[in-house]
Amino acid sequence: MIIARAPVRISFAGGGTDLPAYADQFGGAVVSTAIDKYVYVILNVHSGKDLQIGSSDYRTFFRHTGGEVLFWEGELNLPKAILHEFGIDQGVSMFLASEVPPGTGLGSSSTVTVASLKAISTACGLSLSKLELAEKACQIELKKLGMPIGYQDQFAAAFGGFNRFDFTPQGNQATPLNLKPETLQGLQKRLLLFFTGQARDSTSILARQSENTKKSNPQALEALHAVRNMVEPMQNCLQKGDLEQFGELLHEGWQHKKRFASGISNSRIDDIYSIARTAGVMGGKLAGAGGGGFIMLYCQDGRQEAVTQAMEAQGLRRMSYNFESGGARVLLNAGLRLQKETQL
Repeated sequence: MIIARAPVRISFAGGGTDLPAYADQFGGAVVSTAIDKYVYVILNVHSGKDLQIGSSDYRTFFRHTGGEVLFWEGELNLPKAILHEFGIDQGVSMFLASEVPPGTGLGSSSTVTVASLKAISTACGLSLSKLELAEKACQIELKKLGMPIGYQDQFAAAFGGFNRFDFTPQGNQATPLNLKPETLQGLQKRLLLFFTGQARDSTSILARQSENTKKSNPQALEALHAVRNMVEPMQNCLQKGDLEQFGELLHEGWQHKKRFASGISNSRIDDIYSIARTAGVMGGKLAGAGGGGFIMLYCQDGRQEAVTQAMEAQGLRRMSYNFESGGARVLLNAGLRLQKETQL
């Protein structure tokens, strides 16, 4: 048995510029951190002629008979595509589980890919670096599956911690931020996460955003450039410990993000954000592509309880969390190996 996990993420600046439609033209960059909410993959290697995959989040199960062609469409397409990439069609049982609901803006879908890759590559006797793990996850999701998503979620899940990620046609790069302990403590106290109660499919929003970029939609492109230009100031204020500016930049970034594409915000989200600002929030944004999921709010010190009460009065629920620095890792490896090894 192998048990692997990878963390989900929250991003602070640059989200949206990691989509290929923008990054391949202008170069994208994101500042983000991983948090201690994980996707787990339990992998059992056996001598049987079948392959099985189960998911607690989607409440579904898949069985495949070895020797038949393994297609990666429909439910559980991500683990199917990964197994196909490694040439595995039998002798494996996989179980997937996440600490956060799918479709809530924390990057859990790509985290499934990273955690699955970590487990399967380990079973195949391969030792992938964090960069290799992230880039292989991107290749499977964007190239093999043709998903209209970006690069940041895979990198955050693979690396863990606070990072600046740069995405360019010349190559991708991870730069750890190495924040001061007092900065981390201040952020941990004042940066709150609330579930709006609305899960959503980000695919349509991201597809519209990519289309706007390809067509050089002036409003969307101007907003994306503005968000990209906020990456350096966000990185600098975090490294200097200027949390006042951090809150201001979050607010400014959210105003720009709403112009990427239709559906990113709505009247309910706008009302919630306005109420949060009145209660003591300096800045915030919806996590991920938008449309629902989790909302991240940075509040003035001493206003945490007031903000929590104001949000819960609107039907939102606060999720406790901690920052995470380990990235994708294997928690248990009983030493079983798959007979078929694939060089990536």
